[in-house]
Amino acid sequence: MTLHTTWSSIMQLQPIKPARLSDSIAEQLKAQILNGVLKPGDKLPAERELVDQLKVSRPSVREALLKLEAQGLIYSRQGEGTFVLDALSATITNPLANLLKDNPQALSDVMECRHGLEELAASYAAARATEIDRAIIRERFLALQAAHEKRDLPLEAKADAAFHMAIADASHNVALIHLTQSLFDLLGDVVLSNWEKIYTMEESYQAIHAQHGEIYEAIFSGDSTVARHAAHEHLAYIEACLRGAN
Repeated sequence: MTLHTTWSSIMQLQPIKPARLSDSIAEQLKAQILNGVLKPGDKLPAERELVDQLKVSRPSVREALLKLEAQGLIYSRQGEGTFVLDALSATITNPLANLLKDNPQALSDVMECRHGLEELAASYAAARATEIDRAIIRERFLALQAAHEKRDLPLEAKADAAFHMAIADASHNVALIHLTQSLFDLLGDVVLSNWEKIYTMEESYQAIHAQHGEIYEAIFSGDSTVARHAAHEHLAYIEACLRGAN
């Protein structure tokens, strides 16, 4: 009696099925969302454009979009198109928004969280930013400079958030990107209020603008340690200014 056992009697292999086109399309789009190329609220290319880019049929594209919609990653608006769902932002922002109304300490906690996230974002951006990322960061920084020169506070507050968000996008860390976007959505009016307080302190106002330049230079130099330190100094300075103003 032989104890020899053949591989065929042990391994249970299943026939290989070719991947459906719609699955491949869905995976490509999902990767774009997870990598932060497609961001919460972004509009997806039209079906016709997806068909042209992917060289597939329209039914395959439609099936892929339906799969992503079923997974809660995208949604459609009649007559407007298909968009990336901002599910994480909605989940985080709504409870905190209600909490902030009656609890100033909660706002301090959110700012503390932002401090940590922006240090990480600057560090990762210095190490991982692509040429496209750098072009966007440069564009946002120049827009921030222009708003600063005009002394247009609402515009500067918006440009400030856009500059920092571009840095977060360049981190290529999907969790960090979504969390940062959620915090900026939450702090929208607070950022403007902060700028109004700091505007009355000329020395601080100019110092903060210079700090933005230091973060920008550090990221473009590719030095993660310097970028992280610059972001830390920037957020710590803002927090000190606001404590003084309050």
